[in-house]
Amino acid sequence: MRGYMASVRSPFSWMKRNESQNDEKSFLIPKGDGDKEPLGANAYTDPGESYEGRMQDQQSTSTHSDTEGQTEARASLFSRLIERAGLGSRGRPKKPALLDKTTLASQDFVFFGPPQDHKHSSLTSRCLKYLLFSSNFIFTLLGLLALAIGLWGLVDKESFSQEKIGHIGTDPMLIFVTLGLVLSLLCLTGCVGALRENQCLLRTFSVGVLVLVTLQVLSSIVAYTLRNQIEGYLRSGMLTALGRYQDDLDLRFIMDEIQIGLQCCGADSYRDWELNMYFNCSAPGVQACGVPASCCIDPLENGTVWNSQCGLGAQLLDEFSAQSVIYLGGCLGGISRWIRQHTGITGMVGIVLLGVQILSLFIAMHLVDDIQKSKTYLQASM
Repeated sequence: MRGYMASVRSPFSWMKRNESQNDEKSFLIPKGDGDKEPLGANAYTDPGESYEGRMQDQQSTSTHSDTEGQTEARASLFSRLIERAGLGSRGRPKKPALLDKTTLASQDFVFFGPPQDHKHSSLTSRCLKYLLFSSNFIFTLLGLLALAIGLWGLVDKESFSQEKIGHIGTDPMLIFVTLGLVLSLLCLTGCVGALRENQCLLRTFSVGVLVLVTLQVLSSIVAYTLRNQIEGYLRSGMLTALGRYQDDLDLRFIMDEIQIGLQCCGADSYRDWELNMYFNCSAPGVQACGVPASCCIDPLENGTVWNSQCGLGAQLLDEFSAQSVIYLGGCLGGISRWIRQHTGITGMVGIVLLGVQILSLFIAMHLVDDIQKSKTYLQASM
């Protein structure tokens, strides 16, 4: 270390001079007899040795001292880095030492708040992380289930065949496919983003949820504004379904479920089935002047066997005679009554779903902000 400090003070060994020479500026002034340095272990005792030899020995001694000083400097720097990273001598984390005011004043520390607040924030973020992951995982499974049902329906009906591919846009199973695909992709993005703490995926999930919430709110506003015209649109759609009852299995399934569930028949009355080419009284088949079995009051014989011919000839009966066989009221009135009876439950379900989406949006934004703060903290600590 002495050699290192000496080499720092005098970069060149031949420029050394004695400080006792009354601050003389030239190092070429010879020393007196009283200023001679005592001989040491490395002193030169051979008076006949050349000047070049003495200079080479002094340079080798200075180089050796510089090497030792650099090694000690590197060791000191490495020790400081280890202490700054909070690691022990073997690379293991050590307990943080208590710093006094002198140490804090002499070191460049950055204060980020009490450790208790940081621990509490970390615990809260971890709970929110796994809450977002679990909820999105459940909705991902539901989306995949809806997607599988839609694809199964399209394949089972051979909707991708050359004859039916032109009408695939009006296939109700396409709703399941679209809904399942959007739901599964969006929730999978949020699920992976929360688990991996990926800011890009979490931001994508937040934007998707925000778009869905906006569309739902706008749809509710439009539906409330056009509430008087919705009944007309619904009537037109049901009459179209009645006309394609025998040709489209999906529309047939939907109409049967509506008529059985709401105990109704047709759009406005049971005579609307005359619009169907198979149930029209001028049709040549056995179903002429009849109605589907889903219009019957008791379509099951003995409670076990489905009687598909219970509605044959029902349109030829008067209302008094037909009321004991089939339902006379239309399904539009049944739908209106169902909506009025379940307005509270429907509104509550809509509010809960909207609240879950908004809550997921805020959790994702909170996680993104927390991840950014953690990265800033780590960068500042290094």
